[in-house]
Amino acid sequence: MFKKILIANRGEIALRVIRACREMGIKSVAVHSTADSDAMHVRMADESVCIGPPSGTHSYLSIPNIISACEITGAEAIHPGYGFLSENASFVQVIEDHGLSFIGPTAEHIRTMGDKITAKETMRKLGVPCVPGSEGGVDTIEQAREIADEMGYPVIIKATAGGGGRGMKVAQTADDLEVAFSTARAEGKSVFGNEEVYLEKYLTLPRHIEIQVFGDGKGGAVHLGERDCSLQRRHQKVFEEAPSPALDEATRQKIGKTCADAIASINYAGAGTIEFLYENDEFYFIEMNTRLQVEHPVTEAIFGIDLVREQIRVAEGMPMSFKQEDLKINGHAIECRINAEKVPEFRPSPGTVKQYHAPGGLGVRMDSAIYDGYKIPPHYDSLIGKLIVHAPDRAAALARVERALGELVIDGVDTTIPLFHALLREKAVQSGDYTIHWLEQWLDTNPEI
Repeated sequence: MFKKILIANRGEIALRVIRACREMGIKSVAVHSTADSDAMHVRMADESVCIGPPSGTHSYLSIPNIISACEITGAEAIHPGYGFLSENASFVQVIEDHGLSFIGPTAEHIRTMGDKITAKETMRKLGVPCVPGSEGGVDTIEQAREIADEMGYPVIIKATAGGGGRGMKVAQTADDLEVAFSTARAEGKSVFGNEEVYLEKYLTLPRHIEIQVFGDGKGGAVHLGERDCSLQRRHQKVFEEAPSPALDEATRQKIGKTCADAIASINYAGAGTIEFLYENDEFYFIEMNTRLQVEHPVTEAIFGIDLVREQIRVAEGMPMSFKQEDLKINGHAIECRINAEKVPEFRPSPGTVKQYHAPGGLGVRMDSAIYDGYKIPPHYDSLIGKLIVHAPDRAAALARVERALGELVIDGVDTTIPLFHALLREKAVQSGDYTIHWLEQWLDTNPEI
């Protein structure tokens, strides 16, 4: 059993891991930048270490500083949370070289799935359905034209090392291709240090369905159903729910088993999410995230499973505490991502939280690291909280999230709370009949929220 775990992250996800550690009797170490000296995760952890200035590059992304913090505190393992170094294979290798444990998959699995082309080729070989596209990277506009003409328009050009919606450009027609191709390459190089891109058929009305998987690293794996993350803006998820209103049980079990079998065959360890576009009753693999997802609480809610606790157990070499036959969906869950942003322009809104009141009551969970007087720094992602509700069915969950949003108070900064009040009034959201393009189209026709 680990005695002390360092959390290489900040904000609500750092708090999430600290809470799991405390329940398991494990000491926790928080790392923080100088901008986060008064952050809640620093206050809640058993120990804390400052690892650098506000810039993430020189603090939360500094591998030497994080390893030094482990050596100073005697931490035996590192939990990466999500974002920052959570999918950095070099980080995992350094951890292992220093005799420490990484709470997550192997460096090899992170490296394989982190390269979108390799990931797609791997999944295709494992029997996972994939979006039609180029066999590998595309180096020239001439190659891109040839492939696009064969597939048919529209197509999407994606940076091989991309993620979070970056390095992705759509060409609706042949006239759009050259600009989209060069822009995707330039963005891939500037953001990820890799200009390689590939092409895929651009699906016109898909949903975004992702399958939560979990492996023991020894050939055993399960799936924990799906999450529907179709309400997105600029490829960034806004509203997530589980289970999806678009899938029936037979479809859920079929794609879930396909995914679980795939990761079992490669001895995958820990939590992972296999993401798909879903259109006309067909699934098309887009990527695998080899970490915990921001939206993992909706899966925890419907299965009654603590995914962070399970990550720690598997990293210690213990077996998973559940089998596939133990996993039964109970009710419906919804998550709203609360950002410090001013709508409708979605401009970041850092500043001081003058008043904060979290909603409560049956089936309501608020994951946040803010408090009265907290100064939201301008240096990091604008996510400041996640409102999660669980209810017996989808209609009840929608009513509960509306009630909880009405109780949620965050004064002093602009937030995206008004967006969710508006969305819950829309028939498409109430019925669950929406695609990944619905929210952006709705925003274009509703400039005032």
